[in-house]
Amino acid sequence: MIDEVRIQGLGVIDEAVLDLSPGFNVVTGETGAGKTMVVTSLGLLFGGRADPQRVRPGADRAVVEGRLVVDPGGRVAERVEEAGGELDDDALIVTRSVSAEGRSRAHLGGRAVPVSVLINLADDLVAVHGQSDQQRLLQAGRQRAALDRYAGGELTKPLRAYTRSFQRHKKVAALLEELTTRANERVREAELLRFGLEEIEKVDPKEGEDVDLAAEEERLGHADALRAAADTAHEALLGDPAAAFEAANVVSLLGRARAALEQVRDHDPELGGHADRLAEAGYLVSDVATDLAAYAESVDADPARLAVVQERRAEVTALARKHGGTVAGVLEWARTSAARLTELTGDDDRIDELRAEHAELTERLAAEAEELTAVRTRAAERFSAAVTAELAALAMPHARVEVNVTPSADYGPHGADEVEVLLAPHPGARPLPLNKGASGGELSRVMLAIEVVFAGADPVPTFVFDEVDAGVGGKAAVEIGRRLARLARNAQVIVVTHLPQVAAFADQHLLVEKADDGSVTRSGVTALDREGRVRELSRMLAGLEDSELGRAHAEELLGLAAGER
Repeated sequence: MIDEVRIQGLGVIDEAVLDLSPGFNVVTGETGAGKTMVVTSLGLLFGGRADPQRVRPGADRAVVEGRLVVDPGGRVAERVEEAGGELDDDALIVTRSVSAEGRSRAHLGGRAVPVSVLINLADDLVAVHGQSDQQRLLQAGRQRAALDRYAGGELTKPLRAYTRSFQRHKKVAALLEELTTRANERVREAELLRFGLEEIEKVDPKEGEDVDLAAEEERLGHADALRAAADTAHEALLGDPAAAFEAANVVSLLGRARAALEQVRDHDPELGGHADRLAEAGYLVSDVATDLAAYAESVDADPARLAVVQERRAEVTALARKHGGTVAGVLEWARTSAARLTELTGDDDRIDELRAEHAELTERLAAEAEELTAVRTRAAERFSAAVTAELAALAMPHARVEVNVTPSADYGPHGADEVEVLLAPHPGARPLPLNKGASGGELSRVMLAIEVVFAGADPVPTFVFDEVDAGVGGKAAVEIGRRLARLARNAQVIVVTHLPQVAAFADQHLLVEKADDGSVTRSGVTALDREGRVRELSRMLAGLEDSELGRAHAEELLGLAAGER
């Protein structure tokens, strides 16, 4: 619901504030007072075309700011959050500005957004009906969606079944298209995978084998140096038993040092500790010397084994270079490629299965779409009759509305039907689309009749009507007022009107008045009390605010409207 609208520098409006209420709001005033600018401001607020010629002469820009009450857990709040905006408690602030040069800016919940965001959000917030505004129900998609809601529960089950079939049909068709159009690519891919797997199977690498082979090749390639180093170290630590005389070695030197300390350890415990440490060092050096001797014995310069290792390592390295850089990468590639090859080789059988399923789904879609057409056709007949009856009471007694439901060959997410609302404004006239078959005033009345019929079926929080009273008077005007009041039971309705019969049914009456300089200022938009309404209705009826006959008629209208509300 729109709670408040602030307008600056728009048309004749210098600055004005509209305090709106739930239910039926009516805006009246003298011709040229700026009433239509109210509708223009709401159109701008919800993404309407930015016309710099609408900017008030002398003003830099026109600014419209709206405060809307929304459900914080509803769809609108979610879309505001997606756009980066925030709610102020339960209120949404929307701002639109248009500069005199034609630049347009939009803000939603405190965040600058593209105007397209406001246009998309408007579908859930407001329906504006006026000669220069986009007509919500003129959109083909909206007409189909509204008819579906009007059809109600009768359409729910078949539409749900069709939607499931359509989604599966679309998925199967996409898979089938992919598999059949990429047949040659799949064959080439399978051949490459098969070649790679055969190559890996032939080499048969083992986990960690590349690391082990590198280490073994390094050892075999330097066997003489490794053995000589081990012998030299062994001799330095333990001596050479084959030598003619005993040379100094680490073990004998450690033993000599320990013996010297053992002789005097009783005189000083500190030296005894050093002697013990030398004993440990002697044991450790002896162990190392023993291990070095065993190592030297194990090292064998084996040219034949070295050649085998080098050849095996070359095979493994070449394989790793193609698939992952390491043996681990090769083995992982083999696992994933085997699975992919199984998938590719099974595609022919999969294609046959998908073709059979696609044919079955196509038949099912045709049958379910036909059922949707039948349900929609019945709903369209009821809807046509209901809107035509409404038009008869709105000074269009000879007008006829038809809703054409035309099946097409193309299946969409909602069926194969094209839905179009047509109007024949007088007997003998050929029914035409709404935007071609009606004048501006007739179109507003048609829209009112449609909205009344669709109330509750195609819900929207706020309806705005401009020139709904064009070419209407007398009893028809009273009927328009009644229907607007009926629509206002379920939604907020804002109407700009010249008709006192319509204004009398309003829950809130706003009067737009010009100041002496010809502009509308903040104080120029007034919410009228009962006495103010009597005076304004009298002016609208008789052209005089204090006409006794006009006041009496105004009181009668207000009493009639109050009795019917």
